[in-house]
Parts: sequence; C-alpha cells; structure tokens
Amino acid sequence: MFFLRNCFVSLCIVLLYSSLPCLATEYNVGPDKEYTTIGSVPWESLNPGDHVYIHWRSTSYNEKWVIGRSGTASAPIVVSGVAGQDGQLPVIDGRNATTRQSLDFWNEKRGLIKIGGSNIPSEPIPSYIIVENLDLRSARPPYTFTNASGGQETYANNAASFYVEIGQHITIRNCLIHDSGNGIFVGANNWNTQDILIQGNAIYDNGIEGSYYEHNTYTEALRITYQYNFMGALRSGAGGNNLKDRSAGLVVRYNWIENGNRQLDLVDAGHPDTLTDESVYRKTYVYGNILKEADNEGNSQIIHYGGDSNDTSRYRKGTLYLYNNTVITTRSGNTTLLRLSTDDEFADVYNNILYPTADGSRFALAESSGQIKISHNWLKDNWRVSHSSFGGTLTDLQTSVVGVSPGFIDFTKGDYHLLSTSPCRNAGKALDTDVQALHPVSKQYRYHRGAVTRGNDGILDIGAFEYSDSTPGDDSDQGNSGYGGAGIMLLLLDSE
Repeated sequence: MFFLRNCFVSLCIVLLYSSLPCLATEYNVGPDKEYTTIGSVPWESLNPGDHVYIHWRSTSYNEKWVIGRSGTASAPIVVSGVAGQDGQLPVIDGRNATTRQSLDFWNEKRGLIKIGGSNIPSEPIPSYIIVENLDLRSARPPYTFTNASGGQETYANNAASFYVEIGQHITIRNCLIHDSGNGIFVGANNWNTQDILIQGNAIYDNGIEGSYYEHNTYTEALRITYQYNFMGALRSGAGGNNLKDRSAGLVVRYNWIENGNRQLDLVDAGHPDTLTDESVYRKTYVYGNILKEADNEGNSQIIHYGGDSNDTSRYRKGTLYLYNNTVITTRSGNTTLLRLSTDDEFADVYNNILYPTADGSRFALAESSGQIKISHNWLKDNWRVSHSSFGGTLTDLQTSVVGVSPGFIDFTKGDYHLLSTSPCRNAGKALDTDVQALHPVSKQYRYHRGAVTRGNDGILDIGAFEYSDSTPGDDSDQGNSGYGGAGIMLLLLDSE
C-alpha cells in the first residue's frame, strides 16, 4: 500500500509539471552581458517564448545566423534590438561577418539573417518569429564572411539583409535595412512560406550597380502585408525596383515609397500551378500609400501589374484595387501610372490623388493594355489615357475632380495633408462592401515609419490623408531625421 501511495503521488507530480507551460528564456547579448557575441546564443535550441535581446554597442556586430526554430501564436520567438541612449539601433553588419559553427544551413551566401533552410536546427517550417529594432546592412559582393564551417565566402548578388527561405507567421518590424543586394528576400518554397508582415521599416540603398534583378524588397509568399514602411531610393547605379512581389494575397498599405525603377512591380508567381488559394492570387490591394517619382528616376511607370515571365498563362489576371493613395511625380517628361501586362488584368482606380508637377499632358493612366475603371480621383488638367497606343479598355465614370492643384498643406516640405480649401475634401466615394469588409481605409501614414488612425466624418477624402484641422506638424519632411537612425517608434502587431 505504501508503494502504491507513493507511485500515485509521483504520478500526480509528473502530471502537474507536464501541464505547466515551459518557462521562456531571455538571452542578452552585448557589452557586460551574459553573451558577448550573437554567435554565442544557442540558436539551434530556441523554444517558444524565448527572447534574444541584442544591445547596442559603439561597434557593429559582424555576425550572421539562421533562425530555424518555431514559436507559437501566443509565445513567438523574438529577436529584439535594444537601442542606445540616443536611439541608435544595434548594427548587424555583413562585412567580414562570422557564423556560429554549431549551426548547419545552406544558402549562407544569400542572407545576413536567414529564416529556415537548415540541418541544424532541422525544423522543416520555422514559424511565429519576430525580428525587430535592428540595423541590418551590407550583405552583397564584394563583401565576404566566414561560414559555419570556418571557410571564406563572398555574398551572392541577390543576398539579402533579411532572407526568408521558408517560414510562416514571420514579422520583421522597425528595422533599418540597407546596403545589400536585396533588402528583404522572401521565397515561396512551394507556397509553404505564408503570412509575412513587413512593418515600420526603413528600406533603402539596396541593389547592385548595373543590374535590374535586385530590389529593395523581392518577395513571394501566400499572404503578405507591407505596412507603415519608408522605402527610399536604391543604391546609386542599381536598376532594380523598390517593391517587387510575386505573392498570392498581397496587401500594400500606409507606406511611403519613393523612386526605384518602378515603385511597385507586382508580377506573376514563380510556381502558380501550386497555389493553394487561387482567389487571393487574383486580388491585390494597394491603398493609403504615398508613391513618389523623382525626375530621371528609372522607369517612367509607377506600377506594373500582371507578369514578366512571358508565359501569360501564369499572369495574375485579376484585379488591382488601387485606392486612397497619393501619387506625386516631379518628372519633367512623361509619367505613366499603370502598366497592365495584358488585357486580362484589371485595375479599379479610385479616391487617388494623381499629381504631376509638369503639365497634365505629361501624366497618363495606362501603358498599352489592360482594363481600367477610374472613379473619384484627383487628376490634373489635360491628363492623358496613354502616351502610347492604348488597346485596352478605360471605363471613366466621370466622377473625378480635375484641376491644377490638389491643395496640399506644403508641397515643398513634403506635407501632403489637405488644406481646408482642398478640392479633395469629401470628394471620395465609399468603398465597395467587400473591400470595406476586408480592407477599410482606417489609418494613414505618419512620417516616418508609423501610422495613425484616419479621421472619419462620414465621407472619404481623396488621397492618402483625411483632412483634419489638428494635423500633427511632424508628418512633413521638415525637421525629421528621415530613415537615417535615431528615434525608433515601437509598433504593436496590427490585426487590421
């Protein structure tokens, strides 16, 4: 009886402890911390809820690694930079970087921080991972690094500061991402890469001189959202696009995107035959953004939608929902808003400010093909359907506002909020019911890399900003440090 009673007590203790959640571990990296290098963190054995804090120091961390473990929805694995006293982010620099030798992963030359694709750790699809508040830079040739085997390698042209080979529920937020071949690269991996959030980052100065194949971001996933990012010019001499995407379920909202060969290059998937949800491949939402084009900057087209593989059976052949954006072009020559790849691509274009500083005749809506419906936009006098021979279909509902100026608070300072006298006030249309249910215009971009709730007086204004008589003055270019460093705004995950 004594033996049975003790067995029962022991069993109860085992059951009690097995029902308790595992305690998460914090790893602190930095001067005078438990871990003095990033490579000393046991990346191959991270567990749900574990949090790696990389503290700022006056010199960069010249290290690279793979994250190949999974968190959970309630306990993600988090890698956070801890800023210096003046807001400086910890710098992760690819130049002469070293790799933790306990790791074993392939495609080392493709990324600085890599998600998925490793033997050690061996998790097939890492998931629920957040990386935030880091300055990620310099993964490109001619720079070299020491790989996990101790050998020297040179980065590939298409190396990225942040490379997702395979992963699900991955968030990268509040980072500076620059001086790499691609700033961010996300691969679909037979559509096993899913649910990616790119939020509140400054992504700029990426690309390879003389090449059109590397971009600020190059992404392909099943469901991906870009929001609150500042995306600036590429490296001098680089011919890539700012945001290039091949995803199914793409949402681009409340970003500031300027320059690049095109601001948005939204083309066909690499493996469309394996799409798990065809409907999301056919619907792309772009709203609440500021899209800027400088004179002599790359291609004269702002947005390309459809495909570029020359296999038109793979093209998106769906609808680009383009609404409540503010598009600014200071080109002295021609600018074209949209290139739709074939007549099977459709664009629903409404509530946008489409403002060229040149004469209105220099601004056209379309290239040569596609179906376009326009409604309730602001357009400059003398605008054109196309600068070439347009063989597609334009449906103009004759509801747009046409004039000389959309009524910005201060164009020269980059403040594109509306004056009280702006003709764009209360001149927009309500979103269609299905669009309103999925993607309402509930926020607006805040300079730089943030968002605020968009006002609502019952009628949408045209453009990315709703008129307010109490607009914060720091939303303009004037007096801001831009994307160069201090003052990180911490943003929570957005469920919108």
